Amino acid sequence: MSELGKLLRKAREERGYSLDDVQDITKIRKRYLEAIEEGDYKVLPGTFYARAFVKNYAETVGLDAEEVCRLFERELPEPEADAAVEQPVVKPRRASVRSSDRWSKWGFRVLMWSFLLLIAAVIYTYVVNQQDGSDKKTADNETPITDNIDAGTGETEDAADSTGGQETDVTGANGEAGSDTPVIPDEPDVQQTTLTFLEKSGSVERYAVAPGDTHRYEVEVADGKRSWVEIRTGDRNGEKIHYKEEKGPSVVTYELSGPVFLNIGSTRSVEIRIDGVVLPDGDDNVRRFLIVPETEGAAGIPGA
Repeated sequence: MSELGKLLRKAREERGYSLDDVQDITKIRKRYLEAIEEGDYKVLPGTFYARAFVKNYAETVGLDAEEVCRLFERELPEPEADAAVEQPVVKPRRASVRSSDRWSKWGFRVLMWSFLLLIAAVIYTYVVNQQDGSDKKTADNETPITDNIDAGTGETEDAADSTGGQETDVTGANGEAGSDTPVIPDEPDVQQTTLTFLEKSGSVERYAVAPGDTHRYEVEVADGKRSWVEIRTGDRNGEKIHYKEEKGPSVVTYELSGPVFLNIGSTRSVEIRIDGVVLPDGDDNVRRFLIVPETEGAAGIPGA
């Protein structure tokens, strides 16, 4: 086993991960992970993919990815000298081929200019038609002032005859002006969601959330980052709601009630919110949370 393989295996075992767990998080086949730990780099599909696999493995188990990649490059075997590559003989192009290329260039230029002239003609026609329509509309709207005055006077007289000199009643239903003003009810008070830290049992951090029973859980992964996101109802053995690696930028959102278990990898690149309230940051690269309603948090917390 190589020094790199020993380092990665030790970090994996300290975090309690099996090779199957690392395979689920990184999506790298188990046989490639075994080859990395054994130092058998010939099994890996090329140096580029091998370096990417080693970097992803190191990030998953919480190691410095750049330092691990430098160690990996030192352990790589020296590449064999490439055999001399015979330079192909370039045959000179015939005169007929050069002539065909020249005609192709001229044909392309003629086609391009024809297209530009067609666009210019369409734009010119459109502008001229718009101006003609505007002039016609202006001429139609020019009505003699005397005609407008006569028409307005006639309409005023007709309105006066129709009212018969009677005044319009503008009072409200109760005989008082302005008595029909609607009453706007007071808006109900909205209680702010609170998170209370209860305890840390092993690797699980327990929080109580209040008020209510249904809350909006959001896990946001930063742009260009990767994180394992596992969400279950109840405890860590409860029903799977979300179980896969997310690549940023992305936001995983669920409306859930009752106890909720969260298992989040690469938490330094992730923000976890419950009804918009952000869970406090931590130093661990992989963090597990158990969120319980406040009544359950006070009376007794379900096991993780």
